[in-house]
Amino acid sequence: MADTHIETSLTLTPRFDANGLVAAVAQDAETGEVLMLAWMNEEALRLTLETGRATYWSRSRQKLWRKGEESGHIQEVVEARIDCDQDAVLLRVRQTGAACHTGARSCFYRIVGADGALRRAD
Repeated sequence: MADTHIETSLTLTPRFDANGLVAAVAQDAETGEVLMLAWMNEEALRLTLETGRATYWSRSRQKLWRKGEESGHIQEVVEARIDCDQDAVLLRVRQTGAACHTGARSCFYRIVGADGALRRAD
């Protein structure tokens, strides 16, 4: 049975996974375009909410990283949302520069065909 307290509560109680992480989707606040998926630990979420700048947890480097810290491609948070069971965060952002480390505007720049073949979206 669904935990309706979590699903309807107005208290922020994120459900971090076994690694202490929650998925975070960054979305362009103006266009609605999905820019990227990253991960947040408790500190990254707290810093994001406190500063208004997207901060994530790098699983590969095992450390916090503020988006744009090195590249200048920052994400200013316009609004943060959490899903019904509080295990995923949606950040509506103003993106400066590319969101993807490849230089693409969005990390979702490839389309998957029915046969599994990839093609660029642009």
